Amino acid sequence: MCPLSTWPASAQSAADGAFRVWAAGDSHVPADIRRGRESLAKAIRQSEGVERGAPGFAWDVMIDVGDLSASQFPPTDEDGRVLVRQYQALTRHRREDVYNLAGNHDGVYYDHGPGSWFRKWGDPLGEHTKWSGVDASRRRFPVEGTWERYRFQAGNLLFLMLSDRNSAPAPVGRGHSSEKLKGGFPAGAVTRETFQWWKRQVEENQDKLIVTACHHVLRDTTTRSAYGGGAGFHGASGGVEGSGYLYFVIENDDPDDFRYTQSEPDKPGPFEVFLDEFQRQHGRPAIDLWVGGHSHSMSPLQVYEGKGLIEQRWGVTFLQASGLTQHHGGGLPMSRLLTFRQGQDRLTIQLYLHEPYPAQDHPVGWYEKASKEVPLRHPFIAPASGRSG
Repeated sequence: MCPLSTWPASAQSAADGAFRVWAAGDSHVPADIRRGRESLAKAIRQSEGVERGAPGFAWDVMIDVGDLSASQFPPTDEDGRVLVRQYQALTRHRREDVYNLAGNHDGVYYDHGPGSWFRKWGDPLGEHTKWSGVDASRRRFPVEGTWERYRFQAGNLLFLMLSDRNSAPAPVGRGHSSEKLKGGFPAGAVTRETFQWWKRQVEENQDKLIVTACHHVLRDTTTRSAYGGGAGFHGASGGVEGSGYLYFVIENDDPDDFRYTQSEPDKPGPFEVFLDEFQRQHGRPAIDLWVGGHSHSMSPLQVYEGKGLIEQRWGVTFLQASGLTQHHGGGLPMSRLLTFRQGQDRLTIQLYLHEPYPAQDHPVGWYEKASKEVPLRHPFIAPASGRSG
C-alpha cells in the first residue's frame, strides 16, 4: 500500500513516478458535527497519518465532489465557518491542494445569487480568501474557469470540474427565498453553457487524459443512477424520478423565462448523447473517468439494481466516491484513492474506510476487495516538479 505523504505533497510522486488523487465527497459537515463527529477533518487526519489506528497515505490533490453542507434549507455562514475549521486539519498539504465543486445541498435560493454560499466558503477560484482561506496564487495546479465549471491540469491529466446548479427555480432548485421551500432538491442540474464548455474542453483535449468530476453521475451508470432509482433514498423534493443522477440541463436561467430539459430513458440528456455518439464515431471513449458522489454507499461493494460503485459505459469508467458522512442519510464513510503511474495506461482505484465496517469486522483503512484497475486512453505523463506542464 502507498506510504504516508510528507510535505510537500508532490515529493512522494516525484520519488516513485506516481500521481495520487484523493477522491471524496458528501462530508455533510453540519449533520455530523451535531453528533460530535468531524466528517471532513477526521478523514483529513486519517489521510495524513496523524490519527491513531488509521493508516495514512500519500496524495497530491484532493477532488471533493460536493455536499459540504447538509440542511434541507440553504446553508448558513455558520456552516461555512465550521467547514473552514475542518479544512484547517490539513498539516501536510495546503488548502489549495483541495479542489472543490458544489453539490445539491450547497445551493442557496436563486435570489441570493447562484452559488453564493459555495463561492464564499468552497471558493475554487480563490475569490474570497478572507472567508475560505483559499489563495489562488498557492495552487500548484492553477484553475481556469468559473465557480460552476473550471479546469486544472497536472501533466497530461486534465480535470473538468462541474458544480451543481441548485440555485434555481423549483423543481430544478431551491426556488426563491419568499417560497421557503424545504428539501435538498437532489436531482442534478447544470446549465447548457456548462455542457457546451465541457464538450469543447473534451473535443479540444483528446491528446490528454480527461477526468470529469461532478456531484452526480450520469443516468444508468453506477448504483442508484437509474430513472426512478433514487426515489425513497434521496427525498421527495424536486425531480424525484431523476434524483440519483444528472437529470436537469438549465436551458435559460432567467427566472422570468426559466426553461430546462431532463434526461429520461426515451430522451437522453446532452452528456449521454455526446458520449454515445463520440464512441460510435471514433471507436474510443471521449474521456477516461467520471467521478461522482451524491448516493452514499452502504457497503464497500454495494450493488443496487445490477449497478455497482465502479461501472463502465460508453467506454468511460464511472466512479462513485461518496461519502464521508456517517449521519446524513446513513452510509459507511469511505473515499477513493486514484493512482496514475508514469508511462502506464492503467489507473489503480482503491477504497479507504474512514470508520470500521461492522458487517465484516473490518477496521479503518484499505478495503482490498474493492481495489480495481481500469484502462486509460493514453499513458500517464507526470507533472514536472509538481506543477502542470
